Amino acid sequence: MPLSDDLDRLDVSIRQLQVKWDMFFCGAEKKPPSDLHAQVEGLVKRYTNAEIRNSGERFRYQSLTARFTTFNELWQKRLRAREEGKAFGVHGLKADQLPPSLGPAPTAPPPVARAAGPGGPGGEYRVADPARDAVAVRSLYERFVDVRRRAGEGATVPFEQFQQLIANNLSKFLSEKRGRALDFRVETRDGKVSLKARPVK
Repeated sequence: MPLSDDLDRLDVSIRQLQVKWDMFFCGAEKKPPSDLHAQVEGLVKRYTNAEIRNSGERFRYQSLTARFTTFNELWQKRLRAREEGKAFGVHGLKADQLPPSLGPAPTAPPPVARAAGPGGPGGEYRVADPARDAVAVRSLYERFVDVRRRAGEGATVPFEQFQQLIANNLSKFLSEKRGRALDFRVETRDGKVSLKARPVK
């Protein structure tokens, strides 16, 4: 396979890995993306000692490698903090140290629970378009943060990162399943808080 194709694949895989790690750290996935992580690492190592004569491809490879290394260090720190039961936010801060702009809004608007059923105590939050359904996304986020705090899980992702996670999940679902929306709800099982999504056809 030509180097240019491998670089394209590496670029896409790093982006996918970012999404997978974000989903794991926010509780939407139960296991870290070890398989995909190993694939990306293998692709990076394939050209570590190779001579890349094309300056454009060499620069792109170095940029992708640097990006993966930076993210990998952050993921490993967050993983160790999680395993040790320490609070570790996206910037290495505890939840109560996050700037106000990254925390929940001072007052929560009423949940937009447009699903057919109640979906539990907090209701279900239907999202068809993250921008148009911004109120639902914000309400879902605040519900998620509140339940995590009650469960003693401490730090959570900033709203902007949570919003991007919802958008990524929605985009992937709409492209693969051709649905029209997702109904999200917050669940607690065995003391662990997670975000569940149900497709709306």
